[in-house]
Amino acid sequence: MAISQKEAAKRFAKKWEGRGAENKDDRSFWLQLLMDVFRVDDPFAVIEFQKPVKMESSTRFIDAYMPQTRVLIEQKGVDVDLNRKYRQSGGAELTPYEQALRYDQYMLPEEHPYYIVGCNFKSFQIHDMHRRFDKPEVILLKDLAEEYSRLSFITDARRMHLQKEKKVSMDAGEIVGKIYDSLQRQYIDPESERAKRSLNILCVRFVFCLYAEDSGVFQKDQFHNYLAELSADDIRDGLIRLFRVLDTPESERDPYLKPSLKAFPYTNGGLFHDQDIEIPMFTEEIRDILVEHASMDFDWSVISPTIFGGVFESTLNPETRRKGGMHYTSIENIHKVIDPLFLDDLKAELQEVLDNGRTDIRRRKLHEFQDKIASLKFLDPACGSGNFLTETYLSLRRLENIVLRELTEGNMVLDLDEDLIKVSISQFYGIEINDFAADVARTALWISEAQMMEETRNIVQREMDFLPLKSNSNIHTGNALRMDWNSVIDCKSISYIMGNPPFIGYALQNSNQKQDMLTILVDEKGKPYKTAHLQSSVFKLSKDLIDSI
Repeated sequence: MAISQKEAAKRFAKKWEGRGAENKDDRSFWLQLLMDVFRVDDPFAVIEFQKPVKMESSTRFIDAYMPQTRVLIEQKGVDVDLNRKYRQSGGAELTPYEQALRYDQYMLPEEHPYYIVGCNFKSFQIHDMHRRFDKPEVILLKDLAEEYSRLSFITDARRMHLQKEKKVSMDAGEIVGKIYDSLQRQYIDPESERAKRSLNILCVRFVFCLYAEDSGVFQKDQFHNYLAELSADDIRDGLIRLFRVLDTPESERDPYLKPSLKAFPYTNGGLFHDQDIEIPMFTEEIRDILVEHASMDFDWSVISPTIFGGVFESTLNPETRRKGGMHYTSIENIHKVIDPLFLDDLKAELQEVLDNGRTDIRRRKLHEFQDKIASLKFLDPACGSGNFLTETYLSLRRLENIVLRELTEGNMVLDLDEDLIKVSISQFYGIEINDFAADVARTALWISEAQMMEETRNIVQREMDFLPLKSNSNIHTGNALRMDWNSVIDCKSISYIMGNPPFIGYALQNSNQKQDMLTILVDEKGKPYKTAHLQSSVFKLSKDLIDSI
């Protein structure tokens, strides 16, 4: 059972009572405070340790800095008096706060802190830089259970990070929308099913390539440089050749390929497998949008894969979205479902493991916890663009990265011969009636995998290859109201069913949807409920499945 924030603060204070070394425990202290007390899912995303500052004659390092909320932390050991002046390496005598002010003088204008926090593991001394001549607020660690809310200014980092991700992702959606609309006009018959399907696949491939060159999956600017060499008239043929190369292992490629094509890695995973899609001719305008605006002027590596579905909804008109039931659920609302369902309990379980004082037991429990989260299986029977599956994958991988950080920093031996990452996108199953949304869901999971692998690489300091992609057939295109869910996943192996199926009230349902409802929602006498919303039929099938296990 998940504990309250107050109880979490109480446990945190008890754990750190009377201890703390500046250069040994500062990271653990702040990461645990963010994760355990303030429920930050990914503390690595909101705090930077040992931030360099170039001063007049040397480079110094800030103990910790939170860029989204601009909080500068000057961390001292438990025996240090935060009000006393201490001699610095240059001879000056400064309090920890005055030391932080020196760093502030040399920081960029957009980095100047809003708050400076002096901390010695037993108290927090908070200086509001908008009122820098006021006396600082002081919060004692022993009082944290009652006063944790006074530190709430540091928790806004996650909210601001989400806002930034959303803005960037929506900006990306506008770019995709421009590409989509411009290319659609180039098709001979844009209303044909083949043209619509081809254009959707083309947009998914563009986004993957744009993300890959910005995130290190491809070489930097590799996709841009390849296209930049081509005229508008040649881009169509160039893309056909590129997609064929990306779908072909290096050992099976034409040995006489141009170097610019030969340098692209094999992707696998099926993303480029369909070579029979219809690609229209490009104009100078479309070339400029893709090569300059989409590639050179935009950083795709910072988009949120969870908001990935929302990005691509901008490429579809409202009528198509309504018919297909595709929709977008915010990250905040996703966590209102998955946190109480399983994530809060997993966090509490991990914290109990981390609190174990015996190294041998803690190491064994950490491996057991990692195996546990790697064994869970999730089904979203109306997954849309994969928002629930993607955010759940990211949440489990963040927990796994905490395990790997603890094993690495705690000098608990990691077996470098085994696969360190055990949580996999293959644990996530989805059913989606809209084939474009299913393509987006697969790609969003791949992008999530790439982002989390980069974080793991930074933790364990070990090279890891993202490509070729692992084949992922667990997002299935089909009508969940008509198909046997056992054809997607052995239902007895499902750990959790989750999602946000499309509502679609009776008046807005098409004839096929109404027919589906007649066979699913019936009373004890077999009489159908004719006016129920579509979402209720998914709930009914989920209940029937749970009852049958």
